[in-house]
Amino acid sequence: MWDDAFPSFLIGLREGLEAGLIVSILVATLVRGDAKSRLPQVWTGVLAAIALSMSFGAILTFTAANLSQTAQEAFGGTLSVVAIAFVTAMVFWMRRSARNLSGEIREKVTAALAMGGGMLVLTSFLAVGREGLETALFLWTTGRAAGESSGPLLGAGIGLVLAAGLCWGLYRRVLRINLTRFFTVTGIVLIVIASGVLGYGLRDLQEGGVLPGKGAFAFDLSAHVDAGSWYAALLQGVLNLTPQMTWLQVAGYVLYLAVVMTLFVRGVRTPAAKPAPAASPEVRVSQEAPARAEAPAAATAARAADEPGTDAEPTPRAPAPTPSGDTRTVRRPRPAWVVPAAVVAVPALAAGLVVAFSGGKPAAAQTVAVSEKDCGKGFKAPEPGRQTFQMRNTGDKASEVYLIDPSSNAVYGEIEGLAPGTTRDLVATVGSGTYAWRCVPTGGRAVTSASVRVSGGGSTKAVLPLAESELQAPLASYRAYVDAGLATLQDRTAALQADLRAGDLAAARTDWLSAHLTYSSLGAAYGTFADFDAKIDGRKDGLPGGVSDKDFTGFHRIEYGLWHGQSAAVLRPYADRLAADVTGLRKAFPTQDFDPSDLPLRTHEILENTLQFELTGDTDEGSGTNLATANANLAGTKELLSVLRPLITERAPRQLTAVDAGIDRLQGLLDAAHRDGRWTPVGSLDPMAKAKIDGATGRLLEDLAPIPDLLEIRKSA
Repeated sequence: MWDDAFPSFLIGLREGLEAGLIVSILVATLVRGDAKSRLPQVWTGVLAAIALSMSFGAILTFTAANLSQTAQEAFGGTLSVVAIAFVTAMVFWMRRSARNLSGEIREKVTAALAMGGGMLVLTSFLAVGREGLETALFLWTTGRAAGESSGPLLGAGIGLVLAAGLCWGLYRRVLRINLTRFFTVTGIVLIVIASGVLGYGLRDLQEGGVLPGKGAFAFDLSAHVDAGSWYAALLQGVLNLTPQMTWLQVAGYVLYLAVVMTLFVRGVRTPAAKPAPAASPEVRVSQEAPARAEAPAAATAARAADEPGTDAEPTPRAPAPTPSGDTRTVRRPRPAWVVPAAVVAVPALAAGLVVAFSGGKPAAAQTVAVSEKDCGKGFKAPEPGRQTFQMRNTGDKASEVYLIDPSSNAVYGEIEGLAPGTTRDLVATVGSGTYAWRCVPTGGRAVTSASVRVSGGGSTKAVLPLAESELQAPLASYRAYVDAGLATLQDRTAALQADLRAGDLAAARTDWLSAHLTYSSLGAAYGTFADFDAKIDGRKDGLPGGVSDKDFTGFHRIEYGLWHGQSAAVLRPYADRLAADVTGLRKAFPTQDFDPSDLPLRTHEILENTLQFELTGDTDEGSGTNLATANANLAGTKELLSVLRPLITERAPRQLTAVDAGIDRLQGLLDAAHRDGRWTPVGSLDPMAKAKIDGATGRLLEDLAPIPDLLEIRKSA
């Protein structure tokens, strides 16, 4: 949260100080010119600007809630780019205007006083409103990038409070700040932050289909960077740098940063222009005469006003003479609260109408009761858009709760294990269609609520439920594949055993790799192998004695010996034990319990282990064949996907298209590292080739990640 707060803190501090300086100069001008009666007009303009900014923020928040996911991405990306344009313009304007800010404002208040109270309201409104709208837009953008609102709002709040304190100190002359230096330093930081927001906005536009290159990644460091670590969260929250970025993101980030920072720094270093020669007294008098003739009191007040924080003394303004004998009728003054109330009500009402007509206003969370006999009590047709339902279990048994399409049993949202007497939120996106609740109490029968019809929304995605029986055919096919693989493994470990008994170390190295790759292609069954896996393919990690530990056995122990000069006599007992363990596994496997729900999970986990252990070289004991093992893991993943393909196609055919493309990409990179029958060791890979393999694996894992959820066994069917 705190890392997401910093960019908003900086924008709140900077925009708040900018608006606060303008307001404080306006107030100082009136107070020192003995025109305190005009202060309510200033505060009315400020209040109107705040109301407009908050209304603008409400429109951004609530109208976007009713858009489809793709439209939300496009909408958010577009506003991110607009926000960057505003922030960039603000940064350059303040760099240029910081030195002469008080003079500009004094000129404006002089004109406003001359033209009446309405112009004074308008002057303060325009001065503060621009900063308010920019702040609202930037906060909405950073909140969307962060995925939560508490951090950005807290940061902006702290920044605005600090800005108000600084402005008060300047007004009371207890603080002195070099505004030129302040706005220069914060401008540099904001340009860096804005470049990250631009990159995020470009990614949104790619996700929304507005810009191409969604899958063209410049780099993918997800295998090496923990996205949940404090440093990754800090970089993403402050700079919007992520472990995985497309070429368009990187190009936008670098070009914006290079061009804008160069122009900004060049402007800072350029010496200020020399002041123009002073006009002659005659010219000066002739230029100032009209202003003094129109409003002598206003001009006197403006000349007397100082920038907050200076020590000039005000010149008292003489009261204007009251004409004698004035017999005009005095109109009854309107109540003082009318104008302030109107300037707040008008933008709020306008925002409410926009939200209402857009259909994006989120409805209050419905409370829906769940029990063994009555499911969905209190459920009524929700509004389209993202909705929160408060699910309360009023029964005596824990229950699984599903929001479904009753015609197909497709699931829009679910809660598992809702305990008796508890309430939990279920968040789902509602579009046009039919909805009902299905409750499955522990040990009880499923209960379905009455259905409701929703119209006026876009289409939403739902997941077809999967019954355990639907996984039985894929499970049988995969068991047959593993059983055949274990038979091959038994033959190849026997060959390795024979090589070592004959003292042929060269043949042993060849047969070791063949046997190990056979085992590595059975990854989806490792959890079923129970204790056999640790004996056959265990690592030395965590063993007190390391490679010399008595419990370090199997393939990796033999690998260590074969590539570290140990004799066949030393390695023969390990080969005998490996052959015995493989034979034991083959006999035990037909009777071992294979949980059907493991199959969808393994589609992702096999290559997850590959990325963690093989592509880091962590399991290399000297053979340098980690990429060969990665290739075998990929073959095992392909086999698993082949048996699950009909179920995935029924639920997400496009997901399979992305997965197949990712497999082909990774396969091509691995094939390039296999030349003349030899595999390039991971540590000897060219850095660019290594980065491409890591990136392709990470991208494939991202495409595989939704499959376990798609094929989760649900009781809603």
